[in-house]
Amino acid sequence: MFIASSFSSKCYRATRIQTGTKRLSYRGAVATEVAIEQVTAVSDELLKAYERLLPQLSRTADADEETLQHVIASPATTLLVARQGSQIVGMCTLATFYIPSGVRSWIEDVVVDETARGLGIGTALVEAAVHLAGDARARSVDLTSRPERAEANLLYQRLGFNRRETNVYRLQLDG
Repeated sequence: MFIASSFSSKCYRATRIQTGTKRLSYRGAVATEVAIEQVTAVSDELLKAYERLLPQLSRTADADEETLQHVIASPATTLLVARQGSQIVGMCTLATFYIPSGVRSWIEDVVVDETARGLGIGTALVEAAVHLAGDARARSVDLTSRPERAEANLLYQRLGFNRRETNVYRLQLDG
């Protein structure tokens, strides 16, 4: 477990307490404290939060327990949740994988509950994911964001992400 306190936006101090769950605390410019935890098992609380948060991100994704189990079980993905007090108010997924040109990471499905936006929770989630990608020796961290998500796009730019001149292609598969 990581316990960390009094973070600046780029500085993490952590003490390893026990193996299993990892926890990073973040205190941003706004007077709120959030704990970022790496999920290691599905609980009723997590499933309810997942079912509440995922529709705020995607109208087409199904928030089912089997998918959540696969995300948590995969060695290539890390599911992070943000807690404000005891309530889960956000989540994101870090995918880290090996390819011939090196280790890469992608941040996917960043979502903060609409009642908790603007409090630095998205920042804490993304910074924790970047920190873990660095620990995995990733050469880069990528993410995508729809243009209409203006606030999210500004957040990513403020955190140092640069817009890439590239084409992203998708082939929709049945299943």
